[in-house]
Amino acid sequence: APSAAFGSAPIVAGPRTSQAMQLTYGGQPAPPEAAGHAPSRRKMIYAAGAGVAAALVLIGVFALTRGRAAPGDGDRSRSAPGASASLAAAARTAAPVVHGVTADSITLGMSAAFSGASRELGNRMKLGLDTAFAAINEAGGVAGRSLKLLALDDGYEGKRALANVQELITDRNVFAIIGNVGTPTTVEALPYVLSRKVLFFGAFTGSKILRRDPPDRYVFNYRASYEDETAKMVNYLIDVKKVPDHGIVVFAQHDSYGDAGYDGATKMLRKKGRSDEVLRVGYERNTLDVDDAVARVVDYHSATVRVGPNDYTRKHPVKAVILVGTYKASAKFIQKLRERKIDAILINVSFVGSTALAEELKELGVNPAGVIVTQVVPHFDSGATGIIRYREALKKFHPDQQPDFISLEGYIVGQLFAEGLRRVGRDVDTEKLVDTLEHIQDHDPGTGSALGFSPSQHQASHKVWGTMLDEQGAFRSIDME
Repeated sequence: APSAAFGSAPIVAGPRTSQAMQLTYGGQPAPPEAAGHAPSRRKMIYAAGAGVAAALVLIGVFALTRGRAAPGDGDRSRSAPGASASLAAAARTAAPVVHGVTADSITLGMSAAFSGASRELGNRMKLGLDTAFAAINEAGGVAGRSLKLLALDDGYEGKRALANVQELITDRNVFAIIGNVGTPTTVEALPYVLSRKVLFFGAFTGSKILRRDPPDRYVFNYRASYEDETAKMVNYLIDVKKVPDHGIVVFAQHDSYGDAGYDGATKMLRKKGRSDEVLRVGYERNTLDVDDAVARVVDYHSATVRVGPNDYTRKHPVKAVILVGTYKASAKFIQKLRERKIDAILINVSFVGSTALAEELKELGVNPAGVIVTQVVPHFDSGATGIIRYREALKKFHPDQQPDFISLEGYIVGQLFAEGLRRVGRDVDTEKLVDTLEHIQDHDPGTGSALGFSPSQHQASHKVWGTMLDEQGAFRSIDME
């Protein structure tokens, strides 16, 4: 059975997917009755409540018209317009139904990997969201409402992610989808979410599918894109490290995530006037089959060209490898590449899962020193105000957990979403929240750069930070300029 993600939430079966579902109240376990309602029972309760409300309105209107009616038929006929006006007023003042929003809570949905080879990505992202919501709820919530999170396990597989968002939106009636993890999962799930005009906020992916030009109305991103990250990498490798043409190789997962990283790297090479003929090697998602990728890099590195009657030199020695993978596969690739004595700069995109990568390298007995990971958040040990608040909240609500880059991202995503809700106020719905988000500008959460959106820009941050592992497996900030 899938392991429970952080938050110690109860596990119940969903009617569509039968995947593990976790309901948390800002990271704290939900009461059993809140977690266990079947959709049909919840809908019956809603329907009963609506029926009682409607009956009360009709009784009030009837009493009002009876009280105003005089004995004569003519007087009764003259009272009819007043009754109609009362009914119309009651209809206008009746609160519209907003899925996932009650008098005292707002429920959000999440689909991510909580099992399988990429489970730590989902676990850590959820941990950050839980931490943010716990801090917000302790302070009184947003406009008097607490924030809840329903999380379903998709195992980092697209079809399961689609089934999850269908369940979350159709059966569980969540207000928005937040913090989903991965590009291949997003490719499958996003069309359905958009077809229902549900907000898709703060996904843990830098894919272009979430960054169309102009942007999709219901999609908002916090993090820098993979293009932003790979541009930073290529600039560093060429301008700072002086890597020659054909000296860069890309190791990428064989799917839309890997495509996004590879395309970003080659696009930046073209912008810099360099050759975009870059060797791409890789592996299949949710596997550790990297042997072929390593062999191809070794062959490429060892290829020679004659420079004289009896002299040969390497045609394109590998000086750097850009890794667009997940932590287990990337660690295995690094291990085998170093065993083959390929002394190249190894630089990973943030999705790899930095802490998990360091732990995997340690378990494999690989010296991690020099491995680079670009980040879309500041270092979690930073002394910035927003980062201090994150660490304090994590220690308070999840004292058994340590700070890391992914949970920090989840925390920022949760806080940014709540900022949008605060600006809307009590009378919230999806359209009002979207309109409000599009006018958040220069919001400073104390994380090193201001965040904001506009009707034509739905990505809050474009900033990328550099980090490098030392021999002890700790990340140190580096200057990549």
